[in-house]
Amino acid sequence: MPDEPCMSGLGAASALAQARPKHHYIRIRHRASGTVIAEGRVGWAITPFEGNYYIHRASLKGQFKPSFIPGFCIYKFLYVWMDLVLPSGRREKALGWLYWCPNPLLPFIWYRVAVPQQHPSLAVEELGP
Repeated sequence: MPDEPCMSGLGAASALAQARPKHHYIRIRHRASGTVIAEGRVGWAITPFEGNYYIHRASLKGQFKPSFIPGFCIYKFLYVWMDLVLPSGRREKALGWLYWCPNPLLPFIWYRVAVPQQHPSLAVEELGP
């Protein structure tokens, strides 16, 4: 399984994302299949936080299914790992996670699928303003 989402830390990619213009758009793809996982404006639609992207339901294009493997973060609370279901029916295990009992002080993570910004199976494309 990838690193625990709670402990991923603020990486260089996240610092870059925060330095970009406020209203730019990105597309997140699965590298091997080309499947678009998410597309939207960085901000409330796709929120970068601690080296991860938290994706609002309206911007989510890929199909994720819960793996029912739970996790716990000391300050974000309870989450479940999510598998990406590819068009072929194959599952990319534990590619994301979803906080199903989130911290009420962090509304941008509530019930959103999250993926790491620096995952080898993902490609992030800038789409411009």
